[in-house]
Amino acid sequence: MIKSYWNKGSKQKFITILLGLILLIALFAFRDDYQPGLLFLRKYIFIILLSLMVLFFGLRKFRKSASTGKRLGVLGLLMLFFGLIYVAGWHFKMYDYMKTYNVFNDLNKVEINELPLTRNERIQPLQNIFTMANESVGETKDVSLPHLVRIEDENKWTMAIQPSENYTFQQISDNTEEVFAVSSTTPFPRFSNENRIPVTFSIGETLKFSRNTYNAVVQRFNPWMLINYEPSDTFYMKNDTGEWVQVVSLIKWKGFFFPYPSFGGVMVVENGEHDMNDYMERITIGKGTYISPEEMTNFPYLTKQNTLAEKVSKLQAESLKFLGGFSDPLPWNMLTAVKIPKMSKDQNQQPYVTDFDFAGSESDAYTGLYHWFGLEPIGDERTSLSYSVFVPADGLDKIYYYDHASKKQGYAGVSAMPQKVKESKKEIDWTANTPVEFRPYIKDIAGRKRMFFLGTVSAISDTDAKQFDGSATPDLVLVDSEYRDVIWIDVKHPSTWDEEVYNQLGEAWRASEGIGYYYQKEITDEDLQHIVDSLTVIPKMTKNTLEIEALQRKLDSLKSLDLDQN
Repeated sequence: MIKSYWNKGSKQKFITILLGLILLIALFAFRDDYQPGLLFLRKYIFIILLSLMVLFFGLRKFRKSASTGKRLGVLGLLMLFFGLIYVAGWHFKMYDYMKTYNVFNDLNKVEINELPLTRNERIQPLQNIFTMANESVGETKDVSLPHLVRIEDENKWTMAIQPSENYTFQQISDNTEEVFAVSSTTPFPRFSNENRIPVTFSIGETLKFSRNTYNAVVQRFNPWMLINYEPSDTFYMKNDTGEWVQVVSLIKWKGFFFPYPSFGGVMVVENGEHDMNDYMERITIGKGTYISPEEMTNFPYLTKQNTLAEKVSKLQAESLKFLGGFSDPLPWNMLTAVKIPKMSKDQNQQPYVTDFDFAGSESDAYTGLYHWFGLEPIGDERTSLSYSVFVPADGLDKIYYYDHASKKQGYAGVSAMPQKVKESKKEIDWTANTPVEFRPYIKDIAGRKRMFFLGTVSAISDTDAKQFDGSATPDLVLVDSEYRDVIWIDVKHPSTWDEEVYNQLGEAWRASEGIGYYYQKEITDEDLQHIVDSLTVIPKMTKNTLEIEALQRKLDSLKSLDLDQN
């Protein structure tokens, strides 16, 4: 058709060349718009090719068949094939099953025999921070989802103050001009003054067209990345020169048979004003500097940092259900199969980004930020803690896990925590409040490492069940995963938490484990009396003891005579 039109004359040739150029320019300029379609083909390439092949040969056989019966038979087989593809692949989720198994085989799994300690415990849950940040901005501004990142030597919640999605004109014309950066370890997060940093980004998560973060990053992809990579979570942090940057986590799809996601590095977008040069760069080659996973070690601000997409870490943690073998997670087995528990009414599902200290352990894991998962058995009624999973938050090609189940520790899991907290204080109105986000709290207390879950009590909105809120001094609880006891702790004095735990559980530990006495600051009179009563005092004998006793008897006799005479 095109050839016949081309041969009609010079005018037709000119029109054909012009339309071809327009098509090429459109393919180049609008690649961010059709890239999701390319990713769909990449993710399901094996199923698509298999289906097209079966459809081709099926229709070919149908056309060659002369009898109606054979044709109906071919159509029936085609319907049966595509029905099986749908039922097995999507209804029973066997496609996801195979994808997760590929993730498991690709993982560099390391079992650890000692739990790390937690440090820099964050006080407020994610959604509380998000709610309080939104309370501090104007009508035409939105706050991006908070992420816990390392800023120099401190862990902070960072989020962008960006044009609201409800005001289209601002999304087209305005910049992202401020970033919140609040400490995660304080019960008093402040969203003003020094925690509200003025910094301008010409692209943002809520901005329109080429100024949208997703579009600008996709425009930066080369043809290979356009088919295999996709942008994910956006983080705000300082680079090694102290400048604020956007760090966009990238997901790379691997494999041909049942492709699976993996960490693909990051795209770093520097701050700057929106101008004509910026505009031309965005619509032509996009924005950002690509840093591969191998190159990230050359940038200190990206190491031991939180740059991993949660979509990737969730699938990695979930894939540990295959530790018992390929068939173990099937319904008739499930001897060691595990799941990531979903918290009802919770504001933030796992993973919980936590700062772990691996110093002194026998592993090569770094001390810093990790995505933590507490895996539990498959059944809804089973709430024990099977595995603690530590996924390096900087995308390092390793995953560490601690097997609680094989050690028969009998720890309670995350999904068991809310009911224990509610039972410990029945006087609280639990219809308007709920305990949320139980992150791990592991400390050396009374002679050994002990694992607790740190939770926060948040208020639930009357009008929006998904909106949680917490005061600047929220109620905090620690739940002993082994003894199941709930300790309500003083949020304003974190240095006293371990002692508060000991004061409540010390007697139980002494009775059960035979531990000694800890946190003894000084010896009281009562303690001294107890020591004296428990000792057998034996007087010392000297060479003059007998003479002294004889003289004492004579003195007593003289005193008695004197009394008789009187």
